[in-house]
Amino acid sequence: MKKIIFFLLIQEVLLGNPTVIIDKNSTAYDEVLKDTFLKMKQIAKKQIVKKRVALQYIDINDTKIPFIFEEDKNLPIISMQLIFQNSGTLSDSKDGLVQLTASLLNEGTKKEGSVGFATKLESRAITLGTHSGKETFVMELGSLKEEFHTAIERMIELIKDPNYSTETLDKIKTQTIGSIKRRESDFDYISSLEMKKMLFPNTLLAKPSSGTVESIESIKVEDIQKQITTHMGIENAIVVMGGDINKFEAERLVKKVLTLLPSVSPQVLERMKPIGKEQVKKKILKSEQAYVYFGAPLEVAYDSNESHLSRVASFILGSSGFGSRMMEEIRVKKGLAYSAYSRFNINKTHSYFSGYLQTKVETGAEAVESVKEVVNDFITKGVTEEELTSAQQFLLGSEPLRNETLSQRLNRAFHEFYNEKPLGSADEELKKIENITLDELNRFIAKHKEIAQLSFSVVTGEAKSNN
Repeated sequence: MKKIIFFLLIQEVLLGNPTVIIDKNSTAYDEVLKDTFLKMKQIAKKQIVKKRVALQYIDINDTKIPFIFEEDKNLPIISMQLIFQNSGTLSDSKDGLVQLTASLLNEGTKKEGSVGFATKLESRAITLGTHSGKETFVMELGSLKEEFHTAIERMIELIKDPNYSTETLDKIKTQTIGSIKRRESDFDYISSLEMKKMLFPNTLLAKPSSGTVESIESIKVEDIQKQITTHMGIENAIVVMGGDINKFEAERLVKKVLTLLPSVSPQVLERMKPIGKEQVKKKILKSEQAYVYFGAPLEVAYDSNESHLSRVASFILGSSGFGSRMMEEIRVKKGLAYSAYSRFNINKTHSYFSGYLQTKVETGAEAVESVKEVVNDFITKGVTEEELTSAQQFLLGSEPLRNETLSQRLNRAFHEFYNEKPLGSADEELKKIENITLDELNRFIAKHKEIAQLSFSVVTGEAKSNN
C-alpha cells in the first residue's frame, strides 16, 4: 500500500499537480509517508522552469550536423541519440543486413567482447544500444549525470572497435535464423507481410526486414563493415540530446563522438508508391482463426499542410480504438472481431492506409466485406459533428500526457525536424485541429477515394464442415 501511495504522489508531481501533495494532511500517515511528503514538497517548491527544445548545428569538417537539445534538471540523468538518416532497413543491400548490423553493434567491442563490454556498462548503470527503423539507424546512450562522461567514452570505444569477429557474427546469425523460423508459425506476421507484398511489390517494403534464412546465411563481416562505413557518417548524422547538462558541455562531448565518424556520400531513399488495386489473397494454413490485414494507397505526403486533417480522419475511422468506425461497425454491431483497427501511415519514403482484424475462419469473407463497407461509407458520407467534436476533445485533452517527459519532447522535436517542419509545429497543428470545421474535414475525406482501393491478405484455416 505504501508503494502504491508513493507512486501516486510521484505521478502527481510529474503531471504538474504538486498542490495535491502540499494540501494533504500528512499527520494521518505513518513516518514513512511523512518523509515521502517532505521529499515531494521539496520537488514541488523547486519551481523548475523547463526550457524549450532547441535546434542548432555542430560544424565537423565543414559539415553542419543538426543538434537537437534540451536542458532539463528535473532528474540527474542525461540521454543521447545518434541518429543516421537513410540508413534503416530500406537501405539493405542484402535482406536483413541492417538489423544484423544493429545486433552486432550490441555485442560490444572486439577487445572486450560482449560480456566484458556489457559488464563495464552495467557497473556504471550505463545503457548503450543500437536499433534500426525503416528509414533510420539509431545509437542510444543514457546514464546518470555523474556517469555521462564515462558513458561517452564507452560509446567512443564501440565506434572505434566494433566486435567484428566471425564468432560473434555466427552467434547472432544463428539467433536471427531461429527468430525467422519461429515466425513461420506467426500468422499475424505472415498476413502482414503478405499485405505489404501486395501493396508494395518489388520493393524493400515487400521483404522481411529481418531477412530470410538464405540472406542471413550469406552475410559476412565485410558486409556489415561496409554498411557501417557507408551509412554511419557525419553527412547522415542527427544528434538528439537532453537532460541535466548545459548546452556547452553537451556540445563538447558530442563533438568527441562526431569527429570519429567517417565522411559518407549523402544518400536519399527512394519514395515508394503503393499499388491501388481491389484484391483479396487468401492463404490456407493450420489456423483456428482468420487473420485479416488490409492496405491501400494514401496520397498524403510527410510534409503535407493537411496533416492535421489526416490525423483527425484517421482517429475517427480506426486508430482511436473503441468508438472508432471500424470498432463500432465490425465488433460492436456485427460481432465479427474482438478488435478492428486502421490507421494512416505517413512517412518520408511511403504513405499508405492500413488495418487489421482477427475473426473466425467462417466469418473471414464477411469481415472483408464489412471493412469495404466501412471505408466506402466513410468516404461518401463523411463524419458527423459529434465524431469531430469527440476527436478534437480527445486529441487536445490528451496532449499534455504526450509532451510531459523529456524523451517525449525530444522525440517530437526530432520528428518535426526530420519531416522538414520548424520546431514547435506540433503546437501549431493542435491549433489547426481545434479550428477544423466539419465541412473542411469531410471535403478532405471525400477527395481521398484512393483508400477504398483495398488489398486484403487473409491467413486462415480450413472451414469446418457443418456435417
